[in-house]
Amino acid sequence: MSSDTDKPIEQLRLFATAPHPCSYLEDEEASTVFIDPDASIDLSTFAYLNERGFRRSGQHIYKPSCLNCQACLAYRVIANAFTPSKSQRRILNKNKDITITTSSNILTNEHYLLYEAYINMRHHDGDMYPANEEQFESFLGSHLGHSIYLEARLDGKLIAVAIMDDCLNGLSAVYTFFDPTLHARSLGQYMIIKQIEWVKSIDAGNYLYLGFWVKNSIKMSYKSKYKPGEIYINKRWIPLTQ
Repeated sequence: MSSDTDKPIEQLRLFATAPHPCSYLEDEEASTVFIDPDASIDLSTFAYLNERGFRRSGQHIYKPSCLNCQACLAYRVIANAFTPSKSQRRILNKNKDITITTSSNILTNEHYLLYEAYINMRHHDGDMYPANEEQFESFLGSHLGHSIYLEARLDGKLIAVAIMDDCLNGLSAVYTFFDPTLHARSLGQYMIIKQIEWVKSIDAGNYLYLGFWVKNSIKMSYKSKYKPGEIYINKRWIPLTQ
């Protein structure tokens, strides 16, 4: 772009990682394409990229670009057509005592302590362990300036946070963290349902983008439980039927 917003979007520079072991499928190699981190990405450009299967993690906008595998498919829920399943209704019912609000800032000690507990208990075998404040700010902060933070509180205590990005035709779910001791509440699933409901309530478009769906990965296949949904394949969105 002559100032990154004047050039055609297709002229954004891309950078690819070297092949490395896949996090989701055994015996597969993965490679990732990143948008130039120095590019100035406005809301319309971000929405364009999101619509074409890119995701945001911290300051990075990326998507898989693997030589021998196309298993990672961007997935979005058609929010206005979503109806909770029987099990999802049970989750909503057992969390009726939770209050949902939004915040303009999660870079506080209260939010960090919840994130730290979540990472250190739920992801102690991952590359984000152990949690630290610098990681928290770089991972969940955004220079794009159009994130929405959904908070869940129980008797005033913060127990879950979902980070979403505005992408014009919907919201993109970036990350969720929650109190890892409240197992019975299924807070991860609860917060996805609440994000879908939020898309509807604020007339933010028609979609909640849930990231990459991988059929044969337990860590990623759960997303298709939120229906109806579409996958991005061959440069177009099509209904996921299975």
